[in-house]
Amino acid sequence: MTDVTAPAGQLPDRDRVVVTGLGVFSSIGVGVPEFTEGLRAGRNGVSPISAFDTSGFDHANGCEVRDFEPGPWLRRWQEEELGRTAQFSVAAARMAVADAGLTDEQLRAARVQVTVGTTDGESQDLDRLAAEWVADGPQSWNPQTAARVGAGRLSAAVAWEFELSDSEAVTLATACSAGNYAIGMGLDAIRVGDADIALCGGADAMCQKSFAAFYRLGTIAPDFCRPFDKDRQGILTGEGAGVLVLERLESALARGARIYAEVLGYGLSCDAHHPVQPEQSSIARCMRGALDDAGVRPEEVDLISAHGTGTRTNDVTESRAIREVYDGAPPRTVSLKSMLGHTMGAASALAAVACSVALTEGFIPPTINHRETDPECEIDCVPNQSVPAQLRVVQNNGLAFAGNNAVVVLGRYPDPQEPPAA
Repeated sequence: MTDVTAPAGQLPDRDRVVVTGLGVFSSIGVGVPEFTEGLRAGRNGVSPISAFDTSGFDHANGCEVRDFEPGPWLRRWQEEELGRTAQFSVAAARMAVADAGLTDEQLRAARVQVTVGTTDGESQDLDRLAAEWVADGPQSWNPQTAARVGAGRLSAAVAWEFELSDSEAVTLATACSAGNYAIGMGLDAIRVGDADIALCGGADAMCQKSFAAFYRLGTIAPDFCRPFDKDRQGILTGEGAGVLVLERLESALARGARIYAEVLGYGLSCDAHHPVQPEQSSIARCMRGALDDAGVRPEEVDLISAHGTGTRTNDVTESRAIREVYDGAPPRTVSLKSMLGHTMGAASALAAVACSVALTEGFIPPTINHRETDPECEIDCVPNQSVPAQLRVVQNNGLAFAGNNAVVVLGRYPDPQEPPAA
């Protein structure tokens, strides 16, 4: 087994795991080039919600993927056979595989771990079925729609799309940290020799259930999401998918693959402290576990992609946990939810894609919509404008209801010896 206590750079190539492909659908860009441009520009993905009827809500902004056309990405599926979340999942996986320079034949010859994280699964379809039942009774029931609502379809659909016969397909429903959980599971599968390639990430579609629940909690912002701002008013729900291709460094080098980043390690914690209130010590324990697994010291981390929801409680609690782990001197800490909204189970997967391109392209995305940092947060959130930086190590936080926390640590490949840019 891999000695995960050793720094990843000291391990043999066969035990190191790298990111060689990225698939991304988001409100600020589709595909790596457009998504990277959106991150660098600090693009705001907010628009009025169109996915469902928002009558009766005083405000209803969100971050939708506009003009999404799954057809070009589906080879074995008809669009009507998949719900929107599964369409995101399959399309992002197809994009990531193409980005990695892998063929379907190469995938079918490998042992593949498919892991997709989600919060709501196909709740958009469930919303629709319930509304039709209430309006028109049992005769309105659509068997085809009902057949596609199972959450397990998000990963199984990917395996079937590529006709994988030697694979494990797992859907993880650990709420808003599910994308990082999926990446950790993919990393473990490769580390212990259960898989040659991992397709891992997260997907969720805009749904009325989550919007209404957060609205009733009083945590939907009226206009924009402002993480770490003293006047922040909450989240904006979003949608999309991020899928990463992971493989051994040895394999990537042998086939001349482009390498976006190295997956150095991850950590998990589940405290069940409270349904919605985050617990500082558990978050800190999760971050320490990830750094230990990666063989990285806190002072070696150049950037943190925070969970950063824009709610009063989360931002303060997460900031305090970060300062605890980093002995009061954390690196720059940004929240991509200011641009992407809260994409639920896709959130930390999209953030992992963002961290990978930030490492490769040499910049730090901003926290937009920012006016004045809450003095209780005490972090540099890189307000409103991206900055150039030669990053070496980044930490990606994913925190979820009931204390389901997952943190992934990524490193630049090859690991530069020079210090990061100021």
